[in-house]
Amino acid sequence: MSWTFPKIYPILDSSLIPVEGRAEFLHRIGSELAASGITLLEYRNKTGSQEELIADAVVLRAAMPGPQVRLVIDDRADLVERLSFDGAHVDDGDLAPAEARRLLGPDRIVGTYGGTEALLPGILDQPADYFSIGPVGPTRIKKTTKPQIGVSGVRKLREDAGPGPRLVAVGGVNLSIAKELMAAGASMLAVAGAIFRASDPAAEFRRWQDLLG
Repeated sequence: MSWTFPKIYPILDSSLIPVEGRAEFLHRIGSELAASGITLLEYRNKTGSQEELIADAVVLRAAMPGPQVRLVIDDRADLVERLSFDGAHVDDGDLAPAEARRLLGPDRIVGTYGGTEALLPGILDQPADYFSIGPVGPTRIKKTTKPQIGVSGVRKLREDAGPGPRLVAVGGVNLSIAKELMAAGASMLAVAGAIFRASDPAAEFRRWQDLLG
């Protein structure tokens, strides 16, 4: 894939979207983030109906036009083509990365879960563009029983993976440790609450961008 992945990978979880004025919120925040220079966003909705998921995705795609912004949907690789999205993230227990790649073809983004305290056996042989590792710290957004790995865990997994694979530090990632995580070997930082709980998510995204360059 010739497109360059950014250092900041915002994840918009459905728990961060208000029930009232949902479409207006998504259009506003999508437009503001696009104007701020965002190039990659994941939309994640584990609890809503398919109708809600499709409605949200349609608004986001209209507000964040491609190819300027790549939009990735969590889990639902089967909807990527229908929504004119650019890829899917498939977690452990979801569709296998190889199946997602077969479904989406070589030019769309496929991301997957790479491991916590250790890389999943054989995971780096999967046809994925990136591998999420974590959680780095405590997170209120995604429910997980996996142990927190911290900066040292990111460093260990980078050593285990070698220099090539694209590793994404996820879960409890905040601005105070962003540079440490990158120095430890993260290729990208996946950020949910730290951006979308801010009073101005677009301005917060710019803060991260300015810090990481």
